[in-house]
Order: sequence, then C-alpha cells, then structure tokens
Amino acid sequence: MGTSLVKFGRDTARDVKQVARGWRWGRRPQVPRSAEPYVIPKETSVFPTKWARTPAAIAVRDLIQKGPLSAVLRFEVNPRVSGLDSLLKVNGPALIVANHSSHLDTPLILCTLPDAMRRKTAFAAAADYFFDTWWRATTSAIVFNTFPIERRGGNLSSTPGDLLEQGWNVVVFPEGTRSPDGWIQRFRMGAAYLAVEHGVPVIPVGIKGSFAAMPRGRGWPVPGRPTVAVRYGDPLTPAEGESPREFAPKIAAAVSALLDEESTTWWDARRRAAAGASPSQSGPDAAHWRRVWESTAPIKAAGSKRRAWK
Repeated sequence: MGTSLVKFGRDTARDVKQVARGWRWGRRPQVPRSAEPYVIPKETSVFPTKWARTPAAIAVRDLIQKGPLSAVLRFEVNPRVSGLDSLLKVNGPALIVANHSSHLDTPLILCTLPDAMRRKTAFAAAADYFFDTWWRATTSAIVFNTFPIERRGGNLSSTPGDLLEQGWNVVVFPEGTRSPDGWIQRFRMGAAYLAVEHGVPVIPVGIKGSFAAMPRGRGWPVPGRPTVAVRYGDPLTPAEGESPREFAPKIAAAVSALLDEESTTWWDARRRAAAGASPSQSGPDAAHWRRVWESTAPIKAAGSKRRAWK
C-alpha cells in the first residue's frame, strides 16, 4: 500500500510538471519568436509604472523586499557582498551598472544595497519580456520597481533620465540581455550616454556566480545554495567635456576589474587595472560547453587561502 502511494505521488508530480511546461502562462505563444513570421508591429500603449513609485507602493515594496524576497534569496543562494563602503562616496542619484547573466542579478542587487539606497532604486527592464502581460508587468513593477525599455528602440513610459532627474537611482544592464554562457557580452552605450547627459556618477557592480546558480532556461536556482559574489566599485564620474563614446570603455573596464578582483586578490587586480592589463571577462575563444564549464567554476569560500597582499 505504501509503495503504491509513493508511486502515485511520483506519477502525479511528473504529470503536473509536464502540464506546467506546456501551459500557456499569460499570453505567451508556444511557437518560438525566431520561428514566427515577421509582421509589422502594431502601435501599442506602454504599460504605466508611475504608480509603482508612489508612497503607498514604496511601502508595500519595502515590506516585500525586506521580508519574503530577501528570505527566499538567502535560502536559495549564499550572497557574498563586498565594496559597500564605495556607496558612501555617492551623494545623490546614480546609475548602477552591472554585468548580467541571470534573473538573480536584480534581487541580488536589491537585497545587498543599503536600505535608504534600495528604496530609491528603479530597474530598467525589457518591455518585450517583463511587460508582455499585465500580471507580469504589475508584479515586476511592484516588487522590483521596474520600468519598461525597448531593447529594439521605441518609446518609454518613464525614461531613465526622467527618474534620475527626480532623484532615483537607476540600475542598467548594458549588455541588454542575459549572457548565454556566463561571460560578459559587449556593453552598449546607453549607460554612458545617461551619465554624461545628466551628470550623474556610475557605480560599477561585478556579479560572479549567478549564471552557475540560475542560468538561462531555469525558472529557479539550482539546489545546494551556491555562493554568489556581488562586488561594488568606486563611483565613476564623466570628466568635463568627455563624450559617451570616451566614457563607455571606462565603465566596462571597471566592471571587468571587479570580476578580476573577485577571482584573484584586491592587490593583483588593482595592479593590473593600473597597468591597463585587466584580463578580458568575455571568456575564452572556445566551444560553448567549454565557456559554460569555465564560467560555472565554484566560487571559493570566504577565508579559503585568499590573500590581499603577496
């Protein structure tokens, strides 16, 4: 009797998972976008998110982020945070720029920022992914304070520049989408343009281990509570007369230096950065499986023979 119940439970769980994989959640089509015939996109209204930055919404979001969101994140992964002292050098709104390889990156930043800064931080999110259905758009706006951006161009409901002018910090992932193998992709010019146009500093962030914890294609982190490192760097400010094209490589180099520092030591990474010899974080020129294999190497535990000085 006991064996039959166990078998029944396993079969039921398997059937539920099978149905969940084939169910049309929201209005997403089952046919991949790459296989759909091209049609001229219709003019659609942009989902409004101004309501998500009202005092009532901020209070609700604060409870969610400090309560269930933080608890679930720390139950599933082991965040290791460093460089928070760099945030003390910022006075006023700033752009927070990070590499992007997982859906974990957004809650990792939110749950590691100081409370005062976290409450005044908004996230740029892809309109075609997070705002394609009303329930997904509403959830992401209230939980993460997202606003839509068109990755392929178009109008915005609330531009990052508007929010910076209103005193909000804005998180931007310059790669535009998650990395397919955990390595950094080419940074776009948007963050540099916003920093120069609005005269705000850029806080670089290096996130290491989030791809291994929850790569593209997974809806939940892998078992085992893997360690994920979040390292904040000193703010960068555009020089007088500096163009976005000149400033953009400095942002990419700062993020790469933080990832190098996480992999080696502070002293070695600083020395290489000063010499302009920081190793590329775009990954080895190898097959996809080899790139994934190298990017998912476990992060060393704190105190495991890591020395700051040689």
